[in-house]
Amino acid sequence: MLKDLKISGLVAASALVLGGLPALAQEAAPAAVAVETPTDMVFIMNSLIMMLGGILVFWMAAGFAMLEAGLVRSKNVTMQLLKNVSMFSLACFAYYIIGYSIMYPGDDWTIAGIFGKFGTAALEAVGLTRDAADAYDYASTSSDFFFQVMFCATAASIVSGTVAERIKLWPFLVFTLVLAIAIYPVQGSWKWGGGFLDEAGFLDFAGSTLVHSVGGWAALTGALIVGPRLGKYKDGRVTAFPGSNLPLALLGTFILWMGWFGFNGASQLALSSVGDAADVGRVMANTNAAAVGGAIAALILTQVMFKKVDLTMVLNGALAGLVSITAEPLTPGLGSATLIGAVGGALVVFLVPLLDKFKIDDVVGAIPVHLGAGIWGTLAVVFTNPDASLFVQLKGIVIIGLFVIVTSAIAWLIIKAVMGLRPSAEDEINGLDKSELGMEAYPEFTNR
Repeated sequence: MLKDLKISGLVAASALVLGGLPALAQEAAPAAVAVETPTDMVFIMNSLIMMLGGILVFWMAAGFAMLEAGLVRSKNVTMQLLKNVSMFSLACFAYYIIGYSIMYPGDDWTIAGIFGKFGTAALEAVGLTRDAADAYDYASTSSDFFFQVMFCATAASIVSGTVAERIKLWPFLVFTLVLAIAIYPVQGSWKWGGGFLDEAGFLDFAGSTLVHSVGGWAALTGALIVGPRLGKYKDGRVTAFPGSNLPLALLGTFILWMGWFGFNGASQLALSSVGDAADVGRVMANTNAAAVGGAIAALILTQVMFKKVDLTMVLNGALAGLVSITAEPLTPGLGSATLIGAVGGALVVFLVPLLDKFKIDDVVGAIPVHLGAGIWGTLAVVFTNPDASLFVQLKGIVIIGLFVIVTSAIAWLIIKAVMGLRPSAEDEINGLDKSELGMEAYPEFTNR
């Protein structure tokens, strides 16, 4: 009995002591004060988000390669794979040599300023340490360059799928260099480089226009100049050329979907505060919601319009949803983001057959996905961001579109005159893998 009383007393005393701790802690705690994030942590976290985002956007290169390899015929798969890895490498090199300097010239727009980082000096401009290369404490220049160069490579990738199966390797790679050296960086400087579109209030968070529409306009111009594949349009009829490997196309789509979390999420360009972290999470959630909306819209519409669901349309619907939300993934709610993506997915279903009516041969559907949804996404900013102006958004779309069409057309036509664009009819029929490379992706099967 005495033992039980002692135990009860100890329990009661412990409860009183423990119960009093919060009150004592409250009395002892000093008044709440604002704590400033140390400069080094701002630098580290902001650099980190761009490095991680750059890795995810790099992974998108594999997505484009797999998507294109799956949607072209088996006799052209090796060519598409080679084009993707070569194009990525050349675009990154060209952007390093001069493109980055053109896109982000700072206050010096003179020839000397633009070419000031040419050659080996560019290595110093993207130095590894803050003390060596960075004049500010926001983030490392090297992490910014790493993130931005992946965007340039993405713009080049969009062109590859559209003109597949009927363009020779080297003329295409020359156009890639022109796109990375001049076309993409010049128009990019008008917004992201602090140019006149930025001053006018044009909004494009991660590049619905500056990346995706640019690639789409260049692809459309190339498709018109190169022409359709042999036998695609004959006697008023459209001949379907089914892809060689739909599982690869599906894999490529999911890789792109995953990479887009870095594409949009890291475009916040900061992760050093509670607000930035919350915004990055919101951007990623909206990015996913838009892809879902695009896929569902394409799923339903193809069933209604064609009486059968088309897998390639659903894949492109998801990608169109991603492109659509890229211009403004921060301000919408999840419902709005889903609707924005759904409109993008619907556009794909209507634009793909429309291109065929005009005999514009787009092998992978890149023009509806990146150009059509890119324009829509840039306009849709006005529905969720009160700072957006419809007139200014239209102005940006038109100016950049005209610039890319004119410069791309000049580049394509010069390359056509000097090098030629298309292989011979016999080489095209036999497939570019055999005729240009002598290497087949599926040697154990009969190519079709």
